[in-house]
Amino acid sequence: MSRLPFMTLDSDVVDVVYMNWLVDEALAAPFAPPGARLWSHQGRTPLTVLTYRHGHFGTRWMGPLRRWMPSPLQSNWRLYLAEPLFDAPPIPTVAFVYNMMDSLAYVAGTRLFSDALPSHWPARFDFRVTPDEAIIGIAPGDGSAPRLAARAVRAAGAGGAVLPPPWSGIFNGWPDAIVRLASQDAAVVEVPMAEGAPARSALATIALPVDAASVEPLLLDTHTLDCPLLQRLDADPEALCFLLPSVRFSALSERLLRASA
Repeated sequence: MSRLPFMTLDSDVVDVVYMNWLVDEALAAPFAPPGARLWSHQGRTPLTVLTYRHGHFGTRWMGPLRRWMPSPLQSNWRLYLAEPLFDAPPIPTVAFVYNMMDSLAYVAGTRLFSDALPSHWPARFDFRVTPDEAIIGIAPGDGSAPRLAARAVRAAGAGGAVLPPPWSGIFNGWPDAIVRLASQDAAVVEVPMAEGAPARSALATIALPVDAASVEPLLLDTHTLDCPLLQRLDADPEALCFLLPSVRFSALSERLLRASA
């Protein structure tokens, strides 16, 4: 499929819940592609779990017919690169750790047609956002998806939009944190290669025009949190969470990066 032109994909995404933790940089590094250097502060690096509902996720050429496309749930787990990989454009880039969708058709599509989005299909994927809270429940069953259970409450008023430590020592206030964590233009993932072949990574470029002013703070109920990966990565207990009510998402391109010399 890499020999064919990439078909731009669009989705009118809603209820985008960001849950961010600081984890041990050395423990997280193996989840990034070879040659990647993680963005970090005093040995800690952000891990983001980004969960949302698509809005008629399909190819742009469909035009008005895209409204007949389904709107699956997706959860994207990612790390942040200090600089782009070799042969990648100089734009803010994340490294995919996991991607999960609740639709077998979409998971199969990403496995067949995408190097940059190898998705997992959990046994159970619950996600809902109400006027009071956001609840996420991902159970892998016998599959390869990670497990996550979490509940966050919506923090009313501007008082909730305050960075707690240690986040306050990393970012210059709430708007800076939102831009740094939410506004990313590309993603990379390691691609399995034949034995003896040099390591390769796939790059996907995206458009996600985040309106930072529309972002609402969330407060994680730590008693509800269940995620073995966070324990494995020695995550700090203080999560930084927020809600982006809606955004237009576009997948613009995908290609294999050249192996570094």
